[in-house]
Amino acid sequence: MTGRNDTRPHIPLGPGGEFDIVRRMLQRWGNLARSIGDDAAIVQLPPNGQLVVSTDTSVEDVHFRREWLTHAEIGYRATAAALSDLAAMAAEPAGIFLALTLPETDVPLVDELADGIGECVASAGTLVLGGDVTRGEKLSLTLTVLGTAIVPLLRSGAKSGDRIYVTGRLGGPLRALRELREGRSPGPALRRRFAHPVPRLREARWLAERGARAAIDISDGLIADARHLAVASGVALHLRAESVPALAGISSDDALASGEEYELLVTSPGPLDAAAFRQEFGLELTEIGEARGDEADVVSTAAGRRVAPPAGYDHFTAQ
Repeated sequence: MTGRNDTRPHIPLGPGGEFDIVRRMLQRWGNLARSIGDDAAIVQLPPNGQLVVSTDTSVEDVHFRREWLTHAEIGYRATAAALSDLAAMAAEPAGIFLALTLPETDVPLVDELADGIGECVASAGTLVLGGDVTRGEKLSLTLTVLGTAIVPLLRSGAKSGDRIYVTGRLGGPLRALRELREGRSPGPALRRRFAHPVPRLREARWLAERGARAAIDISDGLIADARHLAVASGVALHLRAESVPALAGISSDDALASGEEYELLVTSPGPLDAAAFRQEFGLELTEIGEARGDEADVVSTAAGRRVAPPAGYDHFTAQ
């Protein structure tokens, strides 16, 4: 299942169950998929543009549980997580590739899965360019995303003296996850934050155009991802816990620890216009600290006192 980011029609697919699944997905995607059928894809780059590529995998019982999410939500959420990596680089999406591992029991639900993927692809203004389908015991989606950028934002771009900003309000996914684990149904707002995250693609490009010079998307938790940025940049990020924006009813610790937010943590040498950002995107942009020195660490304070920040998520150390 491969293609080109052009307007040529799909190449006819041969017989067989695998290609029947591909045909079903292509039917659901319509114009969201282009020129599927070749052995590889051809991606046209804009003049002076750099290719930005990332791969992200969502695995059943690791990243999602089928009793918590519909197949449409599983497809959407996996695609959003992958596209968020492009947002962290302030890249404009050029297309996605899907490698789908599908248990036999999920074959009847392929249409729903494809609809969720298609919803996210459409909202990002991009295309499905190809991929692969295979049978397996667990449902798994691996998304490779391609984007272009003239000057990508990097984790290593923060400098001492930079201001630190975060988009949106945090803590919703962690609260929703706790309620699901306890057998309760999260309210509509919490469920949407958990099941329907928004990759901040346009927002990242807006911030980069106005002076942001380092960024990371919040997937493992604000503190955990801030530490990645601090180590990459060789600076200490001093975060004011009381300034971190949280959803109503969410504690500061939960806002600092909540993963799968897909909001952006950015640094800038000068002030960013939060009012203009809110007017453009209907989303908050909050200054939460500053970069200092060369400690390559995260320092969290509350009411001016240093406090131990909560740990974020790590696949191989989390229990």
